[in-house]
Parts: sequence; C-alpha cells; structure tokens
Amino acid sequence: MTKNCLKLKDLTTEEIMKLLKVAITCKQGQYIDSLKGMIVANLFFEPSTRTHYSFNVAEEKLGMKVINFSSASSSIKKGESFYDTVKTFESLGVNALVIRSEINEYYNQLDKIKIPILNAGDGVKNHPSQSLLDIYTIYEHFGYFKGLNIVIVGDIEHSRVAHTNIEIMNRLGMNTYISGPKVFQDNSAKFIEFEDGIEKMDIVMMLRIQHERHHENMKLSQEEYHQKYGLNIDRVKKMKENSIIMHPAPVNRNVEISDEVMECDKSKIFTQMENGVYVRMAMILRSLGENYDSIN
Repeated sequence: MTKNCLKLKDLTTEEIMKLLKVAITCKQGQYIDSLKGMIVANLFFEPSTRTHYSFNVAEEKLGMKVINFSSASSSIKKGESFYDTVKTFESLGVNALVIRSEINEYYNQLDKIKIPILNAGDGVKNHPSQSLLDIYTIYEHFGYFKGLNIVIVGDIEHSRVAHTNIEIMNRLGMNTYISGPKVFQDNSAKFIEFEDGIEKMDIVMMLRIQHERHHENMKLSQEEYHQKYGLNIDRVKKMKENSIIMHPAPVNRNVEISDEVMECDKSKIFTQMENGVYVRMAMILRSLGENYDSIN
C-alpha cells in the first residue's frame, strides 16, 4: 500500500507521535544515506523557500537523488494539465513526489498515481509537514502537549498552517485560540483579544497577512497592523516566563513581528526551520523506508 502523507487527519495520534520520535532520531544523526539510490521529485506549483529547500536538504541527507521542478519553465506553459505533469514524473521512474499547489486538496485529482505523494501544502487547506515541525518544536521545548495554551494570530481564514495546526493541536490536548483582525477569522477555534492572549498563552504563533490571496477586506496599513497586532518587545515582556514565540514564515518584519523580537530568547522561529528538515526526513522514511514499521 502506497504511504502518502496528504493531511494529518489521515494519521492516528500514535502515527503522529511515531513521526516525531523518528524525527528526533534523525536530529541525533541517524538514517543518513538510508535511502541512497532512490529518486524524489519536488513539484512546486507555488512559490516556496523554507518548505521546498527543507525537503531538498532532508532528501539529500537521506542520500536521495533530487529533481526540482519549476512550473515556470515546464510544459504547463504549453497547456499540459496538472495531472499529466505529475504522471510524467511517475512514468520517468521516480520513487516519490513532494507536491505543493494552490489548488485545495489537489491530491484528489491524483488517485491513479501509485507512488507516494507527500503534501507540501495545498491551497488554504492542509500543510502537514509544517504542522509536524511546529508540534515537534513545541514538544522539544515543553516535553508534553496536554494543557498547553496557544494563540494563533493573524490571517486565520487563508492559512493552511492554522487550519492544520488547530486540528492536530486539539487532538493532542492543547487549548487553541485565534486572534487578530476579526475580518480574517473563522470558526476554527475560540477567539481571544490579542492583548489578553499575550499574557495567558504558552505559545504565541504569529502569521503573515497573505496579500497574494487578494485581501479586499484588508483596511489596515502595515504600520497600523503592527501597532494593533504586531509582536513587539513591550508585548513580549508581558508573556509568561517559559512561553515561546513561533511563526511558520516567511516573516514580514515589523508588521507581524518586530526586528528585535525575531531572534529574542523566546523566539523559536529559526529553530522551527531547523526542525523542519528532521520532520521531513521522518515523513520520507515513513513513505519509503523498508524498516520504518519496525521502529519502536
């Protein structure tokens, strides 16, 4: 059976915890070159830096040969369909596909593809590898999940990160809240005013405003947004002693987070990026590793 990783809802809590355990061992230096000789194609139909090249580094660490696809210079420009583009790489003999697309649940079009697909983000729906690296980073800092309070601040409506995180964090026993401009909120979690959330939360996760998704409702300037909802050093001082700051990135500096906060003691932003490599190694091992099922 092909082991895809399309959305975390497909995985049991036990399967998710196993992925975290394997990621921990990857960070300790295990599994280097364990998939040597296999070929993976990274198909990014939407711009990405962290996710794309984090997968790339994870694949290289596992010893894989990597093909990086660019839609801008592909036959899509000649009218080739999304499905036929993906099918081409399967036909060429690659062992797995990492795909990001602006299409919600694009993988529903790919049920005939017989090699593993790892979802690197679909529309505003799912981003499993980002959520896994987020919960990995939380677990690494706190050592547990149950009872932790997190507020996710910003453009919830258009955020696949927020939607994926809220589902899995609730399942792990965390208390999730959302905050930011009410025009960008939905019903995915309980709303809390930003200033109240700052003082009560164990984790403050900031999101960027996704201007590329056409925010006709965005009435605030960047300066006004930062004043009302930005995380500056004065707000950081109100946070709990052992609390942490997270952001999936890319970051609009001095909009959602000020320069002086980006690398302050509470910030885990660059740690998240580091941990993303190990989580993605674990995901690939789950799909392609012969001995993955025997790992305790």
